[in-house]
Amino acid sequence: MQELYIIGGTLSWILIALTIIHVIMENGQPAKTMAWALVIFFLPLVGIVLYLFFGVNHRRERLAGQRQLDELSKRSMLNFVEQTDLRLPDAHKQMIDLFVNQNLSLPFKDNTIDIMTDGYAFFPELLKDIAAARHHIHIDMYIIEDDPLGNLIADALIDRSRHGVKVRVIYDDVGCWRVSRRFFERMREEGIEILPFLPVHFPTFTSKLNYRNHRKIIVIDGKTGYIGGMNIALRYVKGTGHQPWRDTMLRLEGGIVYSLQRAFLVDWYFVDGTLITSRDYYPPYSTKSQNQKGETRPSTLAQIVTSSPTNPYPEIMQGYVRAITAARRYVYIETPYFLPNEPVLFALKTAAVAGVDVRVMCPLSSDSHITDWASRPYLRDLHDAGVKVLLYSTGFLHSKLMVVDDALSTCGSTNVDIRSFENNFEANIFIYDEAAALRLKHVFLSDQEHCKPLEDIPERHKPRFMHRLWESLIRLLSPLL
Repeated sequence: MQELYIIGGTLSWILIALTIIHVIMENGQPAKTMAWALVIFFLPLVGIVLYLFFGVNHRRERLAGQRQLDELSKRSMLNFVEQTDLRLPDAHKQMIDLFVNQNLSLPFKDNTIDIMTDGYAFFPELLKDIAAARHHIHIDMYIIEDDPLGNLIADALIDRSRHGVKVRVIYDDVGCWRVSRRFFERMREEGIEILPFLPVHFPTFTSKLNYRNHRKIIVIDGKTGYIGGMNIALRYVKGTGHQPWRDTMLRLEGGIVYSLQRAFLVDWYFVDGTLITSRDYYPPYSTKSQNQKGETRPSTLAQIVTSSPTNPYPEIMQGYVRAITAARRYVYIETPYFLPNEPVLFALKTAAVAGVDVRVMCPLSSDSHITDWASRPYLRDLHDAGVKVLLYSTGFLHSKLMVVDDALSTCGSTNVDIRSFENNFEANIFIYDEAAALRLKHVFLSDQEHCKPLEDIPERHKPRFMHRLWESLIRLLSPLL
């Protein structure tokens, strides 16, 4: 019996050593590598299981075809781009060139943007646009719930499908893990093409769970688009528990919808294998700067930027770092989760120390206790560097936006965390327009009225030793969360 224990112990140590060697050979970021190695060493059984499910790298080479198709479809869109007198502002030319060179993301002028800050504003507009669709509806969502709101949207899509409108839907298989298959089958039976992104089925489970499509993209008739932080679920209207839900979604019209369309069609090829490049999906757009209410708005210059683990560089993260380091007056950020990688954390602290008014807003209480605990040392670190840390206290803040110097703003699906910057498929709009920046700045300042500064919450600002120790231990896992 003793020999069996010795043999079992030896095999266990061999398994631990081989797993740690595998982690090291992935050549990932040192912080993430060290975090996995520590978890596997001190919690062998749990650590190895977690690594198999969340840490095994779905080799980028296997997704090379997707990246090539990404570039191909972007180039096919160039055939439909007809912009005259496009002038790029000198102040933003380097940022725009960064995204063009890294992401083939074209800048578009003559756009109108409407801002919606809750589900009561977003979903009625979406339902109205769906009802008006005549050619196609494309939806790319991380979560579509089988709840009253999800079924209302499904009914609207079914109605359009019955009237000959082509409806395509992509949902993330992990994001919709708890959604009944019958919910999706009901739409398929009505002619809607609906497919999961990277479906997770054992044994391929371990290679796909870590890379999720977190985008929130909607395109209707190639003329109207939506991008932001809201999924399709009732909680985005009613909130969760006793917490109202605070989020941001943008409604877009103009040439920028071409880029949104391209992003969807790349994902569609990825899940369906069908390359769609027809001009029908890139209809001519009006250059009149009016919103859906007929109100005249200054036209805005913008880019849609996508990032994914298939790309050699984290484009959206690069945009954040570039914008923060270039700031001269202020940087305002809203994010539901704050687990930044080193470049973003360093950029924020450097800007604050240099005298820039840096404010970071997070929820006082998030929907994940682990990420909440892990973020607290980062937020205290920011505060010590001179960043104004604001904790939204009248609901769950799920908004993802940044405004810089009344000139540049961005909004989309990207959280300020390592998973969004490096592992997920994300999409953001970057806007180079003073009027749009001022409107999003107003959103931030309105939200600030519902916040408590970190220093006004003693248990967060100066927690007791055991709380600080626990938060610091959880922080070690932040590269994995």
